[in-house]
Amino acid sequence: MISVQKLLDGKRANLIITLTPEHMVIEALELMAEKNIGAVLIMDGERLAGIFSERDYARKGIIKGRKAKSTPVTEVMTHNLFTVTTEMDIEDCMELFRNKRIRHLPVVDEGKVKGMLSIGDIVNGIMDEQKTHIEFLEQYISGQ
Repeated sequence: MISVQKLLDGKRANLIITLTPEHMVIEALELMAEKNIGAVLIMDGERLAGIFSERDYARKGIIKGRKAKSTPVTEVMTHNLFTVTTEMDIEDCMELFRNKRIRHLPVVDEGKVKGMLSIGDIVNGIMDEQKTHIEFLEQYISGQ
């Protein structure tokens, strides 16, 4: 089974993209567009304060008539977060995605943010793991 740490290590650019609670929604949306990501972590110093996603803005911003230029991310971000640790495996992540109906998981060890995984990262990890199993079985069957 692939661990969260292994998945983080394999990500192209495991940069932790963050903003502070003082940032406006428009700044978060611009950063997410520039980095081609669907969510950004909101940090209050070293403390993980929340996560802001496109879904948050669609449901708590646009629909409620809030303007991106004048709304702080704290008004629309998700405050009560589900997180994972580096020792957990991708099946644990998939269960959280399925049961909690979320798409992004901050990775936190001992109170320190280590990264973030999306549902796409987990699906890619599962597919890579299955590909490895198939290659092993093919080699076993062919006697190599």
